[in-house]
Amino acid sequence: MHKITRLLIAAFFASIMFITRFFVPVPFDRLLIAVDAVLLALAALFVKTFGATYVGAVGGVLVGLLLPSFLPFSIIFMFLYGVIVDAFIFLFRVDASGLGVDRNRLVAAMAIATLLIAVLSYYATAVLGLIPSYLYIDILVLFMGPASGVSAGYAAAYLWNKYLKAMVL
Repeated sequence: MHKITRLLIAAFFASIMFITRFFVPVPFDRLLIAVDAVLLALAALFVKTFGATYVGAVGGVLVGLLLPSFLPFSIIFMFLYGVIVDAFIFLFRVDASGLGVDRNRLVAAMAIATLLIAVLSYYATAVLGLIPSYLYIDILVLFMGPASGVSAGYAAAYLWNKYLKAMVL
């Protein structure tokens, strides 16, 4: 894939992340991880090599502009989320082709990747004392991480198999 195409996909998907966060108030915008996960999965399917990483890096910068005090965390965690998504899509051998994508593999890859980034980002900010740590929030993170990943993996597989597989070069 050409560099300009990778750049356009990264810019387009990252701008969607920014726009969805722009209209949602601060504590509730963290619930939009499923939107981010769908976009990262689709970027990984389109670009193949480091697609989610590109989108995560650009998205982290754009989302970090909304709360400048959290800019380093936004960049680090969104970039790391992209790397983790790319790694698990590679490990689960999710192959995006003109024939479609294996839904079960994509769902499993996104569930584990989203659980991992949810736990890492939550506990990193809780250990630093930026947010309080409560048992019910811990349980919610452990439940919502994979639930968001499963829904995002299913949505990305559906979109790819139904509408986007014909766009593969």
